[in-house]
Amino acid sequence: MPSFGSLSLINKIICFIKLSAYVKYFSIYSCFHFFSLIYLVAMIFTAAYRALQRLLTPQYRTMILKALGITVFVLIILWLCVHQLFVSYFWPWIAYFFPSLPSWAGWLGLGMLIIFNLGLALLMAFLIAPITAMIGGFFIDSAAEIIEKEDYPNEPIGHSLLFGRSLILSFKFVILSLFGNGIALLLFFVPGINLIAFYVINGYLLGREYFVFAAYRFRSEQEAHAFLHTHYTTVFGAGLLIALFVSIPILNLATPLFAAAFMTHLHKMLSLKITVCITQK
Repeated sequence: MPSFGSLSLINKIICFIKLSAYVKYFSIYSCFHFFSLIYLVAMIFTAAYRALQRLLTPQYRTMILKALGITVFVLIILWLCVHQLFVSYFWPWIAYFFPSLPSWAGWLGLGMLIIFNLGLALLMAFLIAPITAMIGGFFIDSAAEIIEKEDYPNEPIGHSLLFGRSLILSFKFVILSLFGNGIALLLFFVPGINLIAFYVINGYLLGREYFVFAAYRFRSEQEAHAFLHTHYTTVFGAGLLIALFVSIPILNLATPLFAAAFMTHLHKMLSLKITVCITQK
């Protein structure tokens, strides 16, 4: 019969073999996830690069100019309306309650008017991105369709969203833009948190909504949200790139079209990846 010492040695050998197997399994598992992560990151940057290339095409430039033109027109109308309200109602109201103002009060009114216009200019600068997002929302279906036709000619083309749904999405983009930038503005004076908050909040919100938009063209609402849930980490990573795009002045005016093109490519790539996996199985 084997002695206790020999049994102990055998147990040690068995434990060593098991440990080696676990280490090998863990190494293979870690390598698999590492290369999967590299693959997904490469997919995100490839989709972003293709979206940036698409912005330079004549079709996209036309849509960008249309969106900017309408945005400028809306901002001018807002400016004139608010300015007229101030001049016609607010200042006469002050003069009514203070009838015995000295002669130099006219200069005070001029100063208030200048301050008001500066404040209004800052407000318009804050609103330009949300308004562009709303107006650009009406072009994102066309933006996605161009990519589906020209970049994926052998794949089916998605269904355009109904006008009502497109309108709802446009307003959602406005609300998300205002919400994200509003929180970022509140946290602007908190060192170390402001930038992180801006990118995380906008990355989550913008990535989610634009990806769902791309998925809606091919899937039902439930399927689109399920697909989003499956690829949540990838979508969030892509959303961070959109947030980076939003943080670049002037360039961020093209955010709706860039994000729509970006997420259309990403949705196509993820869908093709799943199709390939199913085919291989």
